[in-house]
Amino acid sequence: MPSDRPDSEAIALEDWLRSVREVLGDAGGPPISKEERTALLDVARVAAHRSERIAAPLTTFLAGVAYGALAAEDRPAALRALVSALEA
Repeated sequence: MPSDRPDSEAIALEDWLRSVREVLGDAGGPPISKEERTALLDVARVAAHRSERIAAPLTTFLAGVAYGALAAEDRPAALRALVSALEA
């Protein structure tokens, strides 16, 4: 889907995520690691391809609710396990 914003105006991912965390305040939690980001994008990819595309953000939200309280080092493995279960 084309963006409404020209590429020259797009905000870099790291800047975007930092801005979102600032808006969320304490509820934003710690930064997302690169490993978590990759795993979350895999969750979204599987959801978008196995169901309606709109399932991707909703599924990643549910994963965040379910795994957000885990220790940072445990979240990527939990997300990868979720990807495996969703792909099965």
